[in-house]
Amino acid sequence: MSEVISTEPATARPVSTSTPEPSVEVFAVYGVEPEIQAYAMAKYSRSSLSMKESLKEITAQRAEKFLNTFYFQYGHRSIADLAHIALAIERLSILAAIVVADEQRWDGQERSTRYQDFRKSGYYTPSFADVSSRTLYRETIESLFTTYEKVSQRTFEYLGGITPRPAEMKPDFYQRTLRARAFDISRYLLPLSTNTSLGEIVNARTLESQVAHLLAQPHKEVRDLGARLKQAAVSPAYNPNEESLRALVAEIRTVSPEIADRAERELLREVRVAPTLVKYADPNLYEIETRRELQQAASQLMQDAAIEPAPLVDLLDDDLLDNDLIDNDPLEIELAATLLYAHCHYSYRQLRKTIEAAGEARRREIIDLGLRHRGPHDELLRAFSAGQQFRFDILMDIGGFRDMHRHRRCIQIMQDFSTVHGFDTPPEVEAAGVRSDYESAMQRAAAAVEKLAESGGEEAAQNAQYAIPLAFRKRTLFKMDFAEAVYISELRTTPAGHASYRNVAYAMYEAVAAKYPALAKYFRVHDVREPVDLLKR
Repeated sequence: MSEVISTEPATARPVSTSTPEPSVEVFAVYGVEPEIQAYAMAKYSRSSLSMKESLKEITAQRAEKFLNTFYFQYGHRSIADLAHIALAIERLSILAAIVVADEQRWDGQERSTRYQDFRKSGYYTPSFADVSSRTLYRETIESLFTTYEKVSQRTFEYLGGITPRPAEMKPDFYQRTLRARAFDISRYLLPLSTNTSLGEIVNARTLESQVAHLLAQPHKEVRDLGARLKQAAVSPAYNPNEESLRALVAEIRTVSPEIADRAERELLREVRVAPTLVKYADPNLYEIETRRELQQAASQLMQDAAIEPAPLVDLLDDDLLDNDLIDNDPLEIELAATLLYAHCHYSYRQLRKTIEAAGEARRREIIDLGLRHRGPHDELLRAFSAGQQFRFDILMDIGGFRDMHRHRRCIQIMQDFSTVHGFDTPPEVEAAGVRSDYESAMQRAAAAVEKLAESGGEEAAQNAQYAIPLAFRKRTLFKMDFAEAVYISELRTTPAGHASYRNVAYAMYEAVAAKYPALAKYFRVHDVREPVDLLKR
C-alpha cells in the first residue's frame, strides 16, 4: 500500500487517550419494606431503571403481584433472598431456641447464661397427661432453680475468696466479672424448659424453610413457634417510632387537619414484612415422614445394643473401614450412618461399624429412606452434606453445645436430648462446697425425666426432655473443612471462654495434631491446662 501523506497543517490540539470514568454511585437504602426492597433489587435483572427510580414507582400491590408471579408460579426462589427480616422471639424455652438456631443461613443472638440471672426468667410447661406428672415436673424445675440460685451465690463467694480485686479495678466491674464466672458454673443446673429470648435476621426464603422445619418438629412448643413466626411475617410489624410519630401527627393536626391526615397515612401505615413470601410455608412432610422411618430403621439396625464408651471428641476417618469387605463404599457408609445418627444415641463410630457389617443392600435401603419422600421443592436433608475431611463426633454438656452450635459454617447433625450419657460436674462445685446439692439435683432430675417419659400421653418423651438440665451430655456430629477446624480450635480455646467448650476445642486440635502432625503448627490455640485469670473477659 502506498502511504497517504496529509497536506493539512498540523494543529496543537492534545490527543485524549483516556475514556470518561463511569459515575459510580453507592448508597444505602432505608425505610423500605423487605418485599418491596426485594422487588426493586430483582428488577436489576429485568429493567434498566436505577434502584431509586424502581423504588419510586413500586407499590406494595405491584410488589405482591410480581412476587406471586415470579416467586410462586415461575419458581424464581432467589428473589426471596433479597428480602431481609428482623424478628424477635421472646419467652421461648432453651430447648426451642436450640431448634430455632439450628439454621445455617441466619444471623442471631440469644440471651447469655453468663451475663444474666436466669432464675427470674420463668420456664415453659408442656401439657402432661395427668396432674401427678405436671406436679412432678414443676417440683423438678423449681428444685433445679433453687439449686441454681444456691450454686450461683456459693461459687461467686468462692471465686471472690481466691481472686482478690486489683486496686485499679472498680468494685462493680470486679463483681460483674466474678458473677459471670459463677453463672458459667451454675448454668449447668438450668433445665431446657428455662425461658430465654433471641433475635434473628433472615432472608424470606430462609424464613420460609425455617417455618416449614419448625412446623414439622416433634415438640408442640416448637410447632406453635413456627406458626407464630409465620404469623409475625404476615401481620403488622412493631414500629418503635409509633408513639413519637403519633404525637407528631397530633401536633400537625392542630395546624392543618388535611396535612395531618396525609401524614398519618404515610407515617403510621401498617407494614407487613413478608405478607407474600412466607404465606404458603407449611409443615415439611418430607422431614416428618423421613424422621419416622429413619427412627424405625435405627431401632431395627441397632437392636437395643449397649452404648459403647466414647471419648469427648472422636476424629473419624474412613481408614477405619474393614478393607476385607469388597462392597465398602466410604461415601455410602457415611451417608447411611449420618442419616441414622440423629435418630439414636450411639456414637458415630459404633453406628458406622454396624452399618458397614450390615452390607451394601441394607446401606442403600437406608439411603433410599432419606430420599423416598422428597418433594419437588425439598432440599436434601442435612445428613446428605457429606465428604468433609474432618468429622468430629462430640459428646459434651448441653450448655457447652449451645456455644459450639453457633458455628454454622460446618455441618452439624444433632442427636436428641437425653440423660443416657450422664452429666458433667465443674470442679468449682466441689471447691465451693456444693457438690452434694449439685449431684442430688442432677439425680432427681434424671429420675423425674425417666418417670415423665413413661407417664403416657401424647409426646410424653418429648415433654420429659424439658426437665433435663444443661449439665447432661449430648452427642453431635460436626463435619467441617480444615479452615473451620482451625477457626473453632483457636476461637474456643481462649482463656475468656467457658471451660466446657475450651476443653472440646482443645481436644479437636489434639485429635488433628495426632492424625496430621505436619498441620499442628498452623493452629494458634491456647493450652487449656494453663491457669486462667478469672478477671479477664
